Amino acid sequence: MAVNIVKEKWTSKVGEVVLGTENTVTMGGESTLPFLHFEGAIPHRPVMALEVWDMEPAEWPEPVKEPFAGVMSDPVAWAKKNVEYGADIIALRLQSANPDFEDTTPEKCAETAKAVAEAVNVPLIILGCGAEEKDAEILPVVGEALSGKNCLIGPATENNYKTLTATCLVHGHSIIASSPLDINLAKQLNILITEMNLPADKIVIDPLVGALGYGIEYCYSIMERSRLGALMGDKMLSMPIFCNVGQEAWKAKEAKAEDMPEWGEQKKRAVLWEVITSSAMAQSGGSLFILRHPESVKQLKVHFDKLMQSNEY
Repeated sequence: MAVNIVKEKWTSKVGEVVLGTENTVTMGGESTLPFLHFEGAIPHRPVMALEVWDMEPAEWPEPVKEPFAGVMSDPVAWAKKNVEYGADIIALRLQSANPDFEDTTPEKCAETAKAVAEAVNVPLIILGCGAEEKDAEILPVVGEALSGKNCLIGPATENNYKTLTATCLVHGHSIIASSPLDINLAKQLNILITEMNLPADKIVIDPLVGALGYGIEYCYSIMERSRLGALMGDKMLSMPIFCNVGQEAWKAKEAKAEDMPEWGEQKKRAVLWEVITSSAMAQSGGSLFILRHPESVKQLKVHFDKLMQSNEY
């Protein structure tokens, strides 16, 4: 007996964003919900970045430090190691600039970012230090130092988007538009950024994400609603979605706890926490994933490559 597969017909698609210059990475472009190849086009596999800090992260759990032994105090060597591990993109976090850490100057941050950019042949994401006022100081200087590199810079929030948008306009970068788990705030920020004449294809949406077991279902629903809005023609929700999974997954107690043998080996469960969180976010529409452990990249590439195979009915 024949089974008729009901297929949804969408009127629009997710926009594409290209990062890098010589070796570019493209994300977005879907004309259907994630991995439903029988309904529309899924032109690009989700993109995976590995994180690099400009200072050694003392609070990271040991299993995520282990693969980077000997290089975590050197951002250039760390970035090169991440490329060896198969990262599509390097995500450089300028954590040392935070006033609660080393309060590094904008010029020093720019020097570090330029050295990393010159050392690797993949695109760069430049992440601020987590203090909005300091980010507004350092990111314009870093953006200028990397002028023409077509990096992704952020996060841009309601409080600092004007400064960061101007930097991206002048120096040819894309921007991370970050809003706190609210689809209307995400849309409004994108409107404000485009009103400054930064094209929509230079914006990615950061709706904020949670780790498996820590509000992931709420994050999932926000992201899914954004994808549905894009497919129904809302241009201010049509940008690819950015998922900073690593920082959330690796601060979960299931990833950090060393004295819970009944939960299984720490390294294995911690990597799985990152992998499963990313898998869920991909099913809700995520395009770009910031990860911390190279084993997560390895497992997710296998997973995503399988999902990218056509399932035409």
